[in-house]
Amino acid sequence: MKVIVVGSGIVGASAAYHLAKKGAEVVVMDQGHEGQATPAGAGIVCPWISREKEDHPDRYAVAKAGACYYPKLIAMLEQDGVTDTGYSLVGALAISDNDEVLSEIEEKVKSRKAETPEVGEVRRVTAEEAQAYFPPLKEGIAAVYVSGAARVDGASLRDSLKRGAEKHGAQFYSEEASLQVAEGRVLGIRTSDKVIAADSVVVAGGAWASRLFEPLGIDIAIEPERGQIAHLVLSGEDTANWPIIHPMEGHYLVPFEGSRVVAGATREAGTGFDYRMTAGGVKEVLDEALAVAPGLKDSTLKEVRVGFRPVCPDNLPSIGAIQSVEGLFVANGLGSLGLTMGPYAGAVAARLALGEEVGLDLSPYDPLRHAGEKVEN
Repeated sequence: MKVIVVGSGIVGASAAYHLAKKGAEVVVMDQGHEGQATPAGAGIVCPWISREKEDHPDRYAVAKAGACYYPKLIAMLEQDGVTDTGYSLVGALAISDNDEVLSEIEEKVKSRKAETPEVGEVRRVTAEEAQAYFPPLKEGIAAVYVSGAARVDGASLRDSLKRGAEKHGAQFYSEEASLQVAEGRVLGIRTSDKVIAADSVVVAGGAWASRLFEPLGIDIAIEPERGQIAHLVLSGEDTANWPIIHPMEGHYLVPFEGSRVVAGATREAGTGFDYRMTAGGVKEVLDEALAVAPGLKDSTLKEVRVGFRPVCPDNLPSIGAIQSVEGLFVANGLGSLGLTMGPYAGAVAARLALGEEVGLDLSPYDPLRHAGEKVEN
């Protein structure tokens, strides 16, 4: 069976890997747009801690499945000889200066642990303990520690999935493509100089996916949300095992190897594909970071990355078949949880393309459920 995957971000690379590993002939096409979300993502894999507006049960269901899928995926890649995945279990601190808020989040996370052991240890820590975990943290801020939180470098994992897919025969190309459809069935894609036929096509084109469907008169209601995220370097500090800082109000901080702390990120609707680092965006990110971690004030601002998250009006992912076109599937719209959900969503898309059971009720994620709607600011 031959399957084309359009898009080679975290979702497309995962779909390609799972398809190729199962013996499918796989071709991946990616135009290489500026501002792809995968390398710009913070890399938090911790759906256990969430704010009230992010607690939609259908969103949490995919996020939970995504977080729980990571250990299995990493083991699969290691069996294929791919080890530089950028994934690490480091824990997280949900922080707040309001004891009532901390009590609420502690209760919520413990209730989630009751049904999902992967949440790990959950315990209240004092402000002194929190600062020992993350030295730049502001004094006097207590926290809830959650050991089951992980971080992932999106670009590293994407590249690992691509290497794994190539090992099993997948082919990757960088070129613009259009969908080829006739008589209610997808035929493949057209590039600048040829048509590539396939039995199925998986569209994982991120924020640009809607453009592929417009010539077919299909509206999947995906729009870009710009995010700006700062990478800070704390010279001489070993940040590799510091936990994620997850304020219950405000922006997050994600430490990585190499004395690096990622601070972000803005959520800017209505920007279109305006690929720019803006003064206001950078100020917002740095102000938020220094408010909770003033110890970062002497860090080096190494870079600011800009990415476009693919979002739907209801903030739920779009995963499933385009019912009017046989053999055409979508895995997209993961929004701010792209790196949490992405590898799992790609695996689900691969099963769909192969006609296998997916183990998930996809009705809430129908790609056409919001046809004609627009994302509100």
